Amino acid sequence: MRGYPLLIRTLSGPAHRALTHRTGPTPRRSFSTSPRARKDFFQDLDNQFKAFRDKATAAMPGSDWSPIQQNPGLPPERADIVIVGGGVIGWSIAYWLKKKERVRDGVRVLLVEKDPSYSQASTVLSAGGIRQQFSLKENILLSLASADFMKNINEHLGVVNEDPVDLQFNHSGYLFLANENVAHIMEENYVTQRDLGAKVALLSPTQLKERFPWINTDDVALASYGLENEGWFDPWTLLNAFRRKALSMGVYQCFGEVTGFTCSTQTAETTDGEMLNVKRIKYINVRMPNSLEYQPVECAVVINAAGAGSGKIAEMVGIGKGPEHSVASVPLPVEPRKRYVYVVHCPDGPGLECPFLIDYSGVYFRREGLGGNYIAGKSPEEAEEPDVSDLEVDHEFFQEKVWPLLCHRVPSFERLKVSSAWAGFYDYNTFDQNAIVGVHPLVNNMFHATGFSGHGLQQSPAVGRAVAELVLDGDFKTIDLSAFDLRRLIYQEPVLENNIV
Repeated sequence: MRGYPLLIRTLSGPAHRALTHRTGPTPRRSFSTSPRARKDFFQDLDNQFKAFRDKATAAMPGSDWSPIQQNPGLPPERADIVIVGGGVIGWSIAYWLKKKERVRDGVRVLLVEKDPSYSQASTVLSAGGIRQQFSLKENILLSLASADFMKNINEHLGVVNEDPVDLQFNHSGYLFLANENVAHIMEENYVTQRDLGAKVALLSPTQLKERFPWINTDDVALASYGLENEGWFDPWTLLNAFRRKALSMGVYQCFGEVTGFTCSTQTAETTDGEMLNVKRIKYINVRMPNSLEYQPVECAVVINAAGAGSGKIAEMVGIGKGPEHSVASVPLPVEPRKRYVYVVHCPDGPGLECPFLIDYSGVYFRREGLGGNYIAGKSPEEAEEPDVSDLEVDHEFFQEKVWPLLCHRVPSFERLKVSSAWAGFYDYNTFDQNAIVGVHPLVNNMFHATGFSGHGLQQSPAVGRAVAELVLDGDFKTIDLSAFDLRRLIYQEPVLENNIV
């Protein structure tokens, strides 16, 4: 029952007391119900989790319990844990949940993904980078742990009688460039990164020019270069490796769209008289592809790992839909943001030593294979955010916003040609552009792992482990991610990262 106390604390513990939502930090308020009503509500929740744990125990060797066989494509009628979202975060969580169980199907895990083709999946449309050059301790530790996982990936995700996993990991490092205005921030970040074990070096403009003679260093005051565990890899291979391994461990997969939830509700009152509805999900409704019918799935826990769509999943259970200025009005601030990736060809561009370069202007590029091919891009300004109703590419954005900056930093790029391009979605956290990991205090059994704003892929191995710990152990055991809890949304306390790309 180690996972259950966490859910109780989200309602009644001091860390999740309800309070009025205002535009700044606000006094924290608690709420209460009658002793009998509270006892009945928690007793019901306790019974659900007791059944969950008892079944896991019954699955030990010598037990006669066995899973019910399911028809292919249809979700089971019951699952202990339902994961919404089949991107790399969702499949990593599924893998770690099964990794932590003691015998096969001790915990029944169902993963629901709405896009069987993965044609719009953020994972496979990303640039595939991994770095430890962050400013926040949590982000650095997540990427260090994930890099170690990837270096030993076949020890974790290898499947008997299947081909070994080859991530095509290119260890060329990240190279951040700073001007005089932000060089002091780079120096501060460097100290934090080195203290936590990241292998990073600071380069003066002279050292930078010696190492990478193709860079224009005229306006560069300082550079930061990742010496180990940084570079890029194939995103689809990582996603498919997690998926293949999780399925081999007994995870159930269903292609369908989540359309809603059936919840029980307990009314609670804050100390200053505000009435709140505290929910617990009992069923998740999954609509099958090309059908108007849906299958309800009874569950004890739901994990929202729907990426760019996770904000809408939260809305389905009422998060953000309460009265104005109340706790219930605080949304999950995650929305899709479209980002363009351009493939360019430049025969006399940077060679094999080319790193993943991040310019202080916001433009980035890295080598793509051999033969003078590169990928490049830039996040638009807030006022220029493109329409997210499709994945069409704006080629004028490259001509006007990206190419001039590339040419300034690498003069040989004046002769490049765009060969292709694609667009993908960030699961963009509009509040502080950092991960949201934890339980909403008003929906006791719904965990969230979303809002990574561009670095979810690289951190997915460690994030999956952290979420599995939170669900099954009741707390973080390896990397403390409590700073990314949903409390900061309610208390209006952003956790800011200085190296968002």
